[in-house]
Amino acid sequence: MARRRDRSEETDGGELSVNDLIEGPTEVISPAAVTGDLTDHAPGDLAARTGRDRVELPRLPRPGALYRRALRDTVPGLGRSRRPDAAPPVELAVTGLAVDRGHLAEYDRVCGFRLTDTLPATYPHVLGFPLALRLMTLPEFPFPLAGVVHVGNRITVHRPVPAGEPWDFVVHAEQLRPHARGRQVDVVLVGSVGGEEVWRGVSTYLGRERGAGGGAGRAPGERPAPPAATAHWRVTPRVGTEYARVSGDHNPIHTSRLGARLFGFPRPIAHGMWSKARCLAALESRLPEAYTVEVGFKLPVPLPSTVAFSAVPGWDFALHDARTGRPHLVGTVR
Repeated sequence: MARRRDRSEETDGGELSVNDLIEGPTEVISPAAVTGDLTDHAPGDLAARTGRDRVELPRLPRPGALYRRALRDTVPGLGRSRRPDAAPPVELAVTGLAVDRGHLAEYDRVCGFRLTDTLPATYPHVLGFPLALRLMTLPEFPFPLAGVVHVGNRITVHRPVPAGEPWDFVVHAEQLRPHARGRQVDVVLVGSVGGEEVWRGVSTYLGRERGAGGGAGRAPGERPAPPAATAHWRVTPRVGTEYARVSGDHNPIHTSRLGARLFGFPRPIAHGMWSKARCLAALESRLPEAYTVEVGFKLPVPLPSTVAFSAVPGWDFALHDARTGRPHLVGTVR
């Protein structure tokens, strides 16, 4: 049953990064189960097809409360004990989101896209991410947000969308499944314009849990040689702070040496979705109007560092450490 929620917590929501990356096998991305425009279906029909209720929020959540909630969950005795054995049986929706062209221009600059009136494929992820974050801080979500690892992301662009068109978003989680290091779940964010689905993003997250199988990583000698680089990029600490500003993702692992050390990183790391956006920006002039781009996140990009970008027609692309060849990201465009 669809219902509208108008509580103060929804206007004081927040955002916490989950772009904490790993090396190793990733069971990335479940097939989309429902591809139509869900707003065309009555609530009863929706529940029958998906088993989820829809909650319509009056506006996007904002950073404060959700960020505090995620941090609270890390405190012994205060945080919730979560071990749900299924994805939350709910989907969250928000309608009528306008694109701020000034913000879009700044996002394009930070990620390397050309300044145009058409949205880059990764921009709707930033636009709708607060809604996804609200879902991930529900008590029914299978693991706490802090410490979650973003292991994969797939985006499908059905058609170009000009910046002047208002967006509706719906988000849900699905396919909770075991992994050698814990459990994985897919968070599906669907963007529609005028009742037509125009964009779909599926992010796969790993919740690391004690008692999981452990899973040995690949020995360095077994790692295949990286492909020949087509470009080298110097990634400075400003990438972390500037992307945090345009994405709203102010997790200190991306912006603070002390914050990074608290999570086991010797220095700040770049956001995973910045890495994906930067790779797409390098391919921008050759991308079709409709396509799917899928990436697996491997090792974090330390700040500062120099990375090697490679791409072959098709398109398969990758991001590696320029000195060691260790993989940061592998992706395909189809």
